[in-house]
Amino acid sequence: MTLLFVSSLVAVTLLLPEQTQTFLNVAKNAIFSHFSWFYILAFSIFLCFLVILSVSNLGNIKLGQDEDMPEFSFISWLAMLFAAGMGVGLMFFGVAEPLSHYPSSITTGGAEHKQQEALLHTVFHWGMHAWAVYGTIALALAYFGFRYKLPLALRSCFYPLLKERINGKLGDAIDIMALLSTLFGIITTLGYGAAQLGAGLVQLGWISENNFGLQIAIIVVVMGLAIFSAISGVGKGVKILSELNLGLAFTLLLFVLVTGPTLYLLSAFSDNIGNYLSNILQLSFKTYAYEQENTDWFSGWTILYWAWWCSWAPFVGLFIARISKGRTIREFIFGVLVIPTLFGILWFTVFGNTAIWLEDHVANGELGKMVSSPEILLFKFLDYLPLPAITGIVSLVIIALFFITSADSGIYVLNNIASRDKSLAAPRWQAMMWGGIMSLVAIVLMNVGGLANLQSMTLIVALPFAMLMLVMCFSLWKGLNADKQYFATKVTPSTVFWTGNKWREHLEQMMNQTQERDILRFLKHKALPAMRELRQELIGKYGFVVHINTLFEQEEPAVEFIIQKESLRDFMYGIKSVGREVSEQLINDENLPHIQHSTTYEPYTYFFDGRVGYDVQYMNKEELIADILKQYERYLSLLESVGQELMAHEQSELAE
Repeated sequence: MTLLFVSSLVAVTLLLPEQTQTFLNVAKNAIFSHFSWFYILAFSIFLCFLVILSVSNLGNIKLGQDEDMPEFSFISWLAMLFAAGMGVGLMFFGVAEPLSHYPSSITTGGAEHKQQEALLHTVFHWGMHAWAVYGTIALALAYFGFRYKLPLALRSCFYPLLKERINGKLGDAIDIMALLSTLFGIITTLGYGAAQLGAGLVQLGWISENNFGLQIAIIVVVMGLAIFSAISGVGKGVKILSELNLGLAFTLLLFVLVTGPTLYLLSAFSDNIGNYLSNILQLSFKTYAYEQENTDWFSGWTILYWAWWCSWAPFVGLFIARISKGRTIREFIFGVLVIPTLFGILWFTVFGNTAIWLEDHVANGELGKMVSSPEILLFKFLDYLPLPAITGIVSLVIIALFFITSADSGIYVLNNIASRDKSLAAPRWQAMMWGGIMSLVAIVLMNVGGLANLQSMTLIVALPFAMLMLVMCFSLWKGLNADKQYFATKVTPSTVFWTGNKWREHLEQMMNQTQERDILRFLKHKALPAMRELRQELIGKYGFVVHINTLFEQEEPAVEFIIQKESLRDFMYGIKSVGREVSEQLINDENLPHIQHSTTYEPYTYFFDGRVGYDVQYMNKEELIADILKQYERYLSLLESVGQELMAHEQSELAE
């Protein structure tokens, strides 16, 4: 299905280039006009969803079995998260985006305020909202993969809703949607990387012109290296390259920090963090409905970014999921949201603030004139700092390595999504096929309309995937709550009294679905005699004032055992009939023939202090007496501490 869609797209684009261009523009404008609000709301839901999970008791659940320990140390794990946050995008937009926002209508006031707002919107685009999308998919993949032991695949994230149907047509449709979204997200990144590598080669004087032929050559060479890496299994070499790349990126960051306006940048970093946190709530829901003059900027930047992050989510999410086994959900969310966001703020502070500072103090507006060609801005920016030839080469190497490792990882993820059996290594021809498809589609779309067409396709395929992710949030929430209920459910207190002598009687009780008439029989023939016997003992031997209330005629039949106190709240131990709905799945299960009714009834305790009770249907008369005395002993122990003041206060209020 995916191959058919991609093949049709390539054929139509080659045969009808103008019509394809027109269609993509119409589709892009329609999404901007009708679905911008949806993207904004969806991303805010993803972020709120993760924050709520992190502060709730669900945050204690582990991504794996309870005894699983993290595969990597906390520092190593954070380092890998940091590596996942790096990419061609940061190199491409580190200078270009802040400089683009600086003179735009989105910023107001004086130069300092405009600079602050330019950085605010840049950081907003690369901050917690982007990582909330990655984190949502990564969390669902890791949870269902390591906790439920399902395949590490997107379809597994919908198990609570679809059950075994994830292995059928619906599961296939989910994977196809993820495949298309990931494919065009990676292709867009290839386009950015090819354009910037070409610009770097021209800037260094190695190539005379950054034309379309050069970009094709770059895509072919890089994809060839990525395919070779993917089919040769040279994992160690790729790991070394990734670590080298990370070291080079940090070196370049420190170089710009030291050779730029250092004290100013350090102060701006703190300021940018505070400004981002102060404005994140407003920006999270802002659709510029009251600022129509800024809607074009909003569509061209924020909405395109949100679509791009959606398309990258399966790619980055799978990587994060694979390294996060053994972490608690709370720890996972903190690491995914906070660490990459802080690094993003640092990166854009160093490159963005420096670029704007140079624009105002050194370049005399020359850098700002190049925002329409963002692929060359990084290299022009480095020309204003020491050693531009060396830093230009280092930047070129970083971009190339990011390019290769991203393409290699992209092939792996596409193989994973497309493979039926996730445990088996994909065949070599499949890796070559995906590499060829990505290269071909990127070249064809760039030939028709350049990067704008790649952005349009990303925008189109990411929309249904964003809708699918909202359903995934509901599925994950349902799975987590079932998990919590399963592991929090304790053995019925009445079973504590069980011995092996009466196991057949207990089994017979378990195999009979109790109805209301059964509970009435229990109340009249077990609970009431037990209470009467205990009442007689307490009155006759100890002089207590004891009452028994029989409430068989009310909606929930009940009996109550009450010990009166003059100055304190009475002790009360009640048992009532409580109905509980039975799922249709259990009723229809042929392996559970004893479950036939949609409602089952249980005798549940309730107490004078409003505590949640428990099922006592398996207790006999002597065990019920022991349970009443156990609760009365708790009541007496409370009187020795804070309970006396509390219950005396409550009793005085009742008297009034």
